[in-house]
Amino acid sequence: MSFAPEAVTTVTFDSYSTLVDVDAAEQALAERVDDPEPVSKLWRARSLEYTFVGNHIDVYKPFYEVNRDALQYALDAHEVVISEEERDEILSVYHELDVFDDVRDGIERLRDGGYDCYVVSNGNPEMLDSMVEHADIGDLLEDTISADEVETFKPDAELYRHAAGRTGTPIREIAHVTAGWFDVMGAQHAGMQGVWVDRKGTPYEPFDGDPDLTIETFYELADALGV
Repeated sequence: MSFAPEAVTTVTFDSYSTLVDVDAAEQALAERVDDPEPVSKLWRARSLEYTFVGNHIDVYKPFYEVNRDALQYALDAHEVVISEEERDEILSVYHELDVFDDVRDGIERLRDGGYDCYVVSNGNPEMLDSMVEHADIGDLLEDTISADEVETFKPDAELYRHAAGRTGTPIREIAHVTAGWFDVMGAQHAGMQGVWVDRKGTPYEPFDGDPDLTIETFYELADALGV
């Protein structure tokens, strides 16, 4: 790890699994599916895989549509038959996912310490608006930045460079905070410092180096930045 707190002026946050808990979507599945866990895991995995593949074959759909396609595949793969209306009710849970306990207080510490805070997410603007409202963090953020603006998903460098331009910050002055290992690597590749949020005590991927900083909660990032 080589975190350089003195270089940081702006902090960007991923959304899903970082600010809000996507595992809560399993609860919506449980109301309609006998064995929701494998369906939920396949849904999340396929959703990310579709974004990765889309980047390479120049196919873009807003993330809500990607998520819908992935859910449909997960249901089909597990031979779960429900109506489109029920599927869309499950999908709509992404507008009201549970926020992690440290998020509001942690971002508030960073903002009060002088850091501009943004969300940089694959989520399309409508998803991000509802997430920010449900998490009650709109007053703490400068803005949200969506992959929809460049029609390119993480971990493509274009999205991180776009975010740096939108924040008006030299890219090397940004610390990007995320629970996604691929997001850490994408941010680092583009020139940001990558902060990995490991809320579950899982090992980091051995694929390409280490995060610049690993934290369990946002409080640890505030501590590392001295605020």
